[in-house]
Amino acid sequence: MAARVLQTLLLCNAALMLHLLLPCAGLSLDTVRDFLTREEDTIIFSLIERTRYPLNRPAYDPDYLGAGHGHGHRLNASFAELFVSESEAVQSKAGRYQSLQEIPFFAYRVPFTLAPPYNFTSDLYPAAAFVNVNDAIWSVYFNNLLPLLAKNGDDGNYAVTVDSDLACLQALSRRINYGRFVAEVKYRGDQQTYTSLIQSKDRDALMKLLTSEAQEDVVKRRVEKKAVVFGQSMALGGPTETGVNNSSQATFKVDPSVVYNLYDQWVIPLTKQVEVEYLLHRLD
Repeated sequence: MAARVLQTLLLCNAALMLHLLLPCAGLSLDTVRDFLTREEDTIIFSLIERTRYPLNRPAYDPDYLGAGHGHGHRLNASFAELFVSESEAVQSKAGRYQSLQEIPFFAYRVPFTLAPPYNFTSDLYPAAAFVNVNDAIWSVYFNNLLPLLAKNGDDGNYAVTVDSDLACLQALSRRINYGRFVAEVKYRGDQQTYTSLIQSKDRDALMKLLTSEAQEDVVKRRVEKKAVVFGQSMALGGPTETGVNNSSQATFKVDPSVVYNLYDQWVIPLTKQVEVEYLLHRLD
């Protein structure tokens, strides 16, 4: 019986690896753009949700759990770190990270999944699929973005606060690390040019080739406008304000300029960093 179970597991693993190695014909510039545009909505709504709570600084202080809270030893981790890692462990067992669109901030080796089996296809080149910038996303979120989102204060709602942090982190990670798929599409569209630059390890030329300032400007202005629309208080007669130009006269749930700067300073640059790193491993 044990031998039969082992044989079945080996066959399943072999089938999964074979499936991962086969490219999917569904990946295209249109599907990539649709995905990235839809992720804008998810990111903005997650940011809006986080603004419901104050900073709640104890949730991010590693010393807080180690002193006077019934623990016999220092945990050397903040409540936020423990919450995210434990949440990801559960989600990993539920199969969340079988999809290459999802990357955990804390890696786990999960021997089984509780989810029904599903053969996820992979559009990514296996030797380059590991590329991600989750460490940078974590740092940017807590050090740069969070102070702009939340007001000073402490209401004690640490669990729901950090849960909203996790939603923001996962949305940003999914969007930024999707640069791997963007790079794959662009590589397939012009293999000769990209191959030459990859072989010469020319990071600057790759970055220049990947950059479209006009398109980036469109994205930044679009997310700013979405933040205006999504972040207004609605009345029966419609929103109180209707345009970015009136933003100084309105109170939004999340400042549209923060969303604009988020994409300008971090989301777009980090996405392009992922693209370059992916391409540098595309011929491995």
